[in-house]
Amino acid sequence: MITTLFLDRDGVINKENEGDYIRKISEFEFLPGVTEALRIAGTLFDRIIVVTNQRGIGRGLMMEEDLHAIHEKMLREITAAGGRIDKIYFAATPDKKHPYRKPNTGMGLHAKEDFPEIIFENAWMVGNNLSDMYFGKGLQMKTVFLHTTLEPQELPNPLIDYQYDSLLSFITDYEKGNL
Repeated sequence: MITTLFLDRDGVINKENEGDYIRKISEFEFLPGVTEALRIAGTLFDRIIVVTNQRGIGRGLMMEEDLHAIHEKMLREITAAGGRIDKIYFAATPDKKHPYRKPNTGMGLHAKEDFPEIIFENAWMVGNNLSDMYFGKGLQMKTVFLHTTLEPQELPNPLIDYQYDSLLSFITDYEKGNL
């Protein structure tokens, strides 16, 4: 069975810049335990995909080149720690109706085109916003809500299958077979 891990970026992989965007490399900071989580996840999942809304580009607050530089640094550090990310998809538009902007499913469908072996029913979406949960459910994935920036959500919740305080906590439970 092919398994895929879809991850949001801000608030899942790195600290969010409260009230603003991560615009430059110096503002990018991994959340605690993320590189270890991605090292472990690399042994558990066939594909690891990042799907991230980056509307700061569409609003003219940063350049796409800045985003690529941030992602290059992120990937270098993850790889150096023994982890991996297979591909990063981003939506630069502030237009909520654009098919690529979460909660819309365009980035997931693009990933499926690039990696035809992805089976959404065997995939997991990890995010820290309800738009991430809508994205995951829209593609029939299992969803994991990280309460890194928002309060824990009341469960049961039709959008949220599992809830954790960090990516490492989720990956540890997944590795132990607790899910």
